[in-house]
Amino acid sequence: MYIPRTLEAYVKKAARRMPVLLVTGARQVGKTTLLRHAAARGRAYVTLDDPLILQLARNDPALFVQRFRPPILIDEIQYAPGLLPHIKMIVDEERKPGLFWLTGSQHFHLMKGISESLAGRVGIVRLLGLSRRELLLRTPTTSPFVPSPAAIRKRMSSGGKLGLGALFDLIWRGSLPAIATDKRTDWSLFYGSYVQTYLQRDVRDLARVGDETAFLRFLRATAARTAQLVNIADLARDADVAPNTAKHWLSILEASGVVYWLEPWHANVTKRLVKTPKLYVLDTGLCAYLTGWSTARALEAGAFAGAMLETWVVGELLKSYWHNGVDAPFYYYRDRDSKEIDLLILRDGVFHPLEIKKSAAPSRDDVRSFQSLRRLGVPIGAGGVICLVADLLPLTADTHAIPVGAL
Repeated sequence: MYIPRTLEAYVKKAARRMPVLLVTGARQVGKTTLLRHAAARGRAYVTLDDPLILQLARNDPALFVQRFRPPILIDEIQYAPGLLPHIKMIVDEERKPGLFWLTGSQHFHLMKGISESLAGRVGIVRLLGLSRRELLLRTPTTSPFVPSPAAIRKRMSSGGKLGLGALFDLIWRGSLPAIATDKRTDWSLFYGSYVQTYLQRDVRDLARVGDETAFLRFLRATAARTAQLVNIADLARDADVAPNTAKHWLSILEASGVVYWLEPWHANVTKRLVKTPKLYVLDTGLCAYLTGWSTARALEAGAFAGAMLETWVVGELLKSYWHNGVDAPFYYYRDRDSKEIDLLILRDGVFHPLEIKKSAAPSRDDVRSFQSLRRLGVPIGAGGVICLVADLLPLTADTHAIPVGAL
């Protein structure tokens, strides 16, 4: 069964304006399914996962574009970047929107070719796994998240309640469509295969990994640091690799859509802010697998539950932006006086501060650090604590306890 994706409306809109559309994202997030469902009749489909077609694309790209004419969907374009100059020539000759739809699960390998060959001709969008609202079939009601009371109430009216058990079942299971939509799928077998066939094959090969055991150890050490500031030296020591190797492997994981870096907000007028980014593993099921949590109940009861909840919330908020074709203006705040804010959303020049807590009884103390922003003189809008309360509750004049079910 096809689950409608929020990004589908934006894909159709972009395809009416741009001659080339590129959808990037990790393996198994549903890029090809999305585009094939959105495609009108008459759009051909070809995948570069097919060895014979890939050989043609690499060895004779001019013949490839003669044989496979637009409008066309080309899957896994990163395997044959030599096609891009030929796509450019066709685009410049025909000057029509919607000629080429491309997918790429390794967009770090693509961007140089895209920027050199298709600048001004390509729309690039990012796809993550299924959001909770997509799983609820609430795609038309999905919009970029802003923590204003009116927006929260609207989301609650369509999102329903989300209890602790159901929440951690979502977190543990993950958002990749193949497992999120079918609870009969063996969780351990699925993620074990995912690690072997994608992370340890594609990413490992691109990162030029020689020691497979070391790379798996690195993946596990990285997953254990989700929702934390990452010290490269400590990560390298735990994974028993060189710091430069750890830094390179992290860049590969980030650009391949496996992890996300949340940058700190800082202003030139102050030097008191910590500038190390926070790391998040974008699929919480993969993160739970790599860190060894075999059931949702064990994960919820364990010491890792808070970090996993924060990881899931950040991922859902990212989806609300990226799946609407909008950049996510997200930051975190932490100064040298240990004042911290989990997430800052910058919308129209106004900062919306958010804390994320595994609690059903938040208090004013949980938003005390928001006052640090006032001392910096930045505009502050509605904010609050995303937590396990059942209803939207005021904490201060401009902050609320926000039910996790509003995501």
